[in-house]
Amino acid sequence: MAKGLRIAVDIGGTFTDVVLEEGDQRLTRKLLTTPQRPEEAVLDGVRLILGDAGRGFGDVTVFVHGTTLATNAVIERRGARTALIATEGFRDVLDIANESRYDQYDLTIEKPRPLVPRAMRFTVPERLDVHGQVRLALDEAAVRTVAARLGTEGIESVAVAFMHAYVNPAHERRTREILAAELPTLKVTLSSEVCPEVREYERTSTAVANAYVQPLMDSYLARMQAALAAENFTGTIYLVTSGGGLTAIETARRFPVRLIESGPAGGAIFAAQVAARAGERRALSYDMGGTTAKICLIDDYTPHTARLFEVDRAARFLKGSGLPLRIPVIEMVEIGAGGGSIARLDSLKRVTVGPESAGAEPGPACYGRGGRHPAVTDANVVLGTIDPADFAGGTIALDVAAARDALDRDVAVGLGLSTEMAAYAVNEMVSENMASAARVHAAERGAAVNQYNLIAFGGGAPLHAARVAEKIGVQRVIVPPNAGVGSAVGFLAAPVSFELVRSRYMRLDAFDAASASQLLAEMSAEATSLVVPGARGMATFERRVAFMRYIGQGHEITVVLPQRPLTIDDAAPLREAYERDYAALFERHIPNAAIEILSWSVQVSTETSLPARQAASSATLASVPVGHRPVFDGRSGRTTDVPVYRRATLPPGSTLPGPAIVTEDETSTYVSASFTAHIDASGCIVMDRRDG
Repeated sequence: MAKGLRIAVDIGGTFTDVVLEEGDQRLTRKLLTTPQRPEEAVLDGVRLILGDAGRGFGDVTVFVHGTTLATNAVIERRGARTALIATEGFRDVLDIANESRYDQYDLTIEKPRPLVPRAMRFTVPERLDVHGQVRLALDEAAVRTVAARLGTEGIESVAVAFMHAYVNPAHERRTREILAAELPTLKVTLSSEVCPEVREYERTSTAVANAYVQPLMDSYLARMQAALAAENFTGTIYLVTSGGGLTAIETARRFPVRLIESGPAGGAIFAAQVAARAGERRALSYDMGGTTAKICLIDDYTPHTARLFEVDRAARFLKGSGLPLRIPVIEMVEIGAGGGSIARLDSLKRVTVGPESAGAEPGPACYGRGGRHPAVTDANVVLGTIDPADFAGGTIALDVAAARDALDRDVAVGLGLSTEMAAYAVNEMVSENMASAARVHAAERGAAVNQYNLIAFGGGAPLHAARVAEKIGVQRVIVPPNAGVGSAVGFLAAPVSFELVRSRYMRLDAFDAASASQLLAEMSAEATSLVVPGARGMATFERRVAFMRYIGQGHEITVVLPQRPLTIDDAAPLREAYERDYAALFERHIPNAAIEILSWSVQVSTETSLPARQAASSATLASVPVGHRPVFDGRSGRTTDVPVYRRATLPPGSTLPGPAIVTEDETSTYVSASFTAHIDASGCIVMDRRDG
């Protein structure tokens, strides 16, 4: 049989999802994550799915991998013992940050805890000016003294972040040479390589985060690569980056900070593909797994992107309360609201859900693996929207009694509620958390959330999507095929891509076309060298961008550059493009104001195409349920028998009024009484709000 299998694996905090694809055929598997050695669940899942297909590792040509391991290491502070070496006088960059407060009037404000404690931050004499000229030569003896201290302290990884190193990396590179000679096993991250941009705090924070997760990710990826080789895998391994592109494993081991949001990025790509098939130009991607929920806006079938995001926020919805990372990323809001999120009563006896998660070990109480606290999954089991005998395709048997006991102990007794009403309270709170996240995310981007339709996927989102849609005023919810493993499916649609951003200051009224062209050519060569080996002969294209602003402003607007060497005659068109985009955002531009270019970007990527829009199904077929299940409705206070349908038996055109449950191996979809559902031509469950 001819080769050509592609496999995608997404390691989440609770589940590991595996997808096998050959042409139009697709198989899926969902297993519990093995937190101590994540590769075990990956290999077990791949063996199982290859067994399902009757194939072997040698038949796999592409292995695509995304993971939340780096994210979880930062959030749970499980990274390496890390140090920072900075310019003398700048030891406290991580504490001073940008001198702002995310909540001005909170007297007990909690700042994000730095990944490197102050005792492990060192400085050495050296200084470059803003143009990269040496003002004070690097004190190499001081670097050797610091190296000795690093060895004494048992430091595993170090970040080097000198002032203005983004312009001239010479001092950082020489520091790495000295450290390599003194401490050969030490992992060294240079800010000039990870984040060669202005803004000292963000650059230092990004370099520190890369150093913090590098030993963990390097070890894991090395083990994974060796394990696949031992199974006779000879294909190509790709890692998914936070920006939604694929990169080679060697690049991922060097820049693991780029993997922080790899799983959620795959979900956004998946949602964009679904939106294109359905013709939904405005879509809200809603991805809920076992540990977190992610919300992303999609306009014109393209997810919103950004160059800065925060991880481990101290305050859930407040910008500035997390650790900033300046890397290309698909822009989304992520909250601790998954199937494993733990429910409890706070000091005021209010029901709260998350952000703490039961994860895969021990998991929700109903898993029967030692979990004692109720999670969202326990609430769904008690409400009846999850069949305990058919969870994860019947591979995980759920203990209903354990779920009820946990809810009684931690929620129901304290409020004097029945077990069912306590479960409903948990369900309502987690749905409201997600609705609030969607409202805030849309408002921050000037969008009206009720003008978007919801695309729900992940193991948990189809269960909660109808209620979230009711809360935010959305009229349509789409649950695509393979929704339970959506992020892994999205990995297989991602392009091989790498984006570089570098700062090089330039005023538009003193435009230095030669200097800009030289910088862009260097960036193009570097990005191409990182993409082409993995692209394996596929055609690539390049996108060049300048980040521009009026002088004195704090943030930039992106302006697309021509794909050729720049000339002095390009200054006028660049001004016109900037003023047009500025007016689109702020209604008017500022006539004759001076404009400056702060940074430049080059992205090299393989070609991708969106799927064609599916024709509407003309058939209207009555659906026959495979059974009924008692489901508790907290709004009426009654338990009613709800029809249950098996998704695999529903052809396009099938209709089913809510309330109803549609089951499949990876997830279940709950259609509330507010919706009527049908199956469209591409196999999506489409829920439309009933009038009134």
